Amino acid sequence: MKRRAAGLALLMSCVANGGFAAEGVTPTGIPHLDHVYVIMMENHGYSQILNNPNAPFTNKLALAANYATNYFAVGHPSFTNYLEVVGGSNFGVQSDNAPNWHNTTCTANLASHVTATDNPPSPTICPIAGEGVDAATPVIDTTNETQGLPGDINIDGHLSFPAASHTFGKTIADQLVARRLTWKSYQENLPASGADQVNTSDGVFTNNTDFSKILPTLNPPLTSSNMVALYAVKHNPFAYFKNVQEGYDPNNSLQNMAGFDGARGLFADLGAGASPNFSFIAPNQCNDQHGQGNAGALCNYDPSDVGLQSGLNPALIQRGDVALQTLVTAIHQSPAWRRGNNAIVIVWDENDYSTAPNTNQVLLIVDTNYGAAGVKSSRFYTHFSLLKTLEAGFGLPCLNHACDSNAAVMSDLFAAGHNRGHDHDHDHDHDRY
Repeated sequence: MKRRAAGLALLMSCVANGGFAAEGVTPTGIPHLDHVYVIMMENHGYSQILNNPNAPFTNKLALAANYATNYFAVGHPSFTNYLEVVGGSNFGVQSDNAPNWHNTTCTANLASHVTATDNPPSPTICPIAGEGVDAATPVIDTTNETQGLPGDINIDGHLSFPAASHTFGKTIADQLVARRLTWKSYQENLPASGADQVNTSDGVFTNNTDFSKILPTLNPPLTSSNMVALYAVKHNPFAYFKNVQEGYDPNNSLQNMAGFDGARGLFADLGAGASPNFSFIAPNQCNDQHGQGNAGALCNYDPSDVGLQSGLNPALIQRGDVALQTLVTAIHQSPAWRRGNNAIVIVWDENDYSTAPNTNQVLLIVDTNYGAAGVKSSRFYTHFSLLKTLEAGFGLPCLNHACDSNAAVMSDLFAAGHNRGHDHDHDHDHDRY
């Protein structure tokens, strides 16, 4: 008994000082969740989306459902935030580099204590596994998306995270499978051949396509530069983990990844009411508002990254808004939405690369079929809060930085409220949006 008490005291001490990593206690504070759909959008700050006339559906949904006014992405660049949402850590990765697929001999970032960065350039990412030290998140980032001062602000410009020892190389996917729950990563324009060793794709051609075999040869010839990278592995965080790449457990492998279309795709699963417990949904790089430089005017990058709506490509914003309407409507119409307690979470991965004094504040929307609506939360939350909240809903232990004392469960946004008619009579709610 004394040994158990001592262990609990050590756990609480670690949680209190904000440096705790690995798995801890199971958080509480929200109702049990049966299905969660997390939709990841890209590269736009809070004020660039909220009240933007080119995003009418997004704004109408935010007001009709719940949204956070004080929610922050953690680091930079993009992929770092994806890892933090699903794993509560950057795992020593501050880069958008592709995986070093199936390399079982390289030294994982956690074990090497080496941070993978975009600037200075680093190699492809060794498959994440094991236990070790992740990378510190400073208040100001001057080494990745910008070099030198004033730099990009991480989080809110005040909070930082030291490198955390005892970081576990696992994600919520591992936790779900351990509890015999299910997950899937839906990636728009993932080719039918699957995710293995695919870094980029337009849904047909990939980074592995041998364009010299496409005959007759054109002048100039077809090359990978002609391909619009709609799917990007950096938006599919589970693909970077060793156990998923190797598929030791068929329920926790690259087979958990599918596109939006086709027999195993998102829309087929929604139509059949066959959603997994946890759906991670990534629209393609035009529809998630990321943009691509070779995809035409309607998908071009924003002309100016200054943190304002005036610097945006209005077509890119509208394109993402329509994509969100399509996704949310399909989820609401799924038989799975009417069974149990379910939630849709829409969140942007990071702001628009604009430098200080712009913070890393992003919009987060929570729509449930069971709870209160119209909540406008001013509580301080981060991506770690989102992970902790999902773990609370699924009854899972907190993981890595989701165990930190400043990672609060989003109890107001996921709160129980008036009965919205789930289990039998939710169809009338579709008209709200």
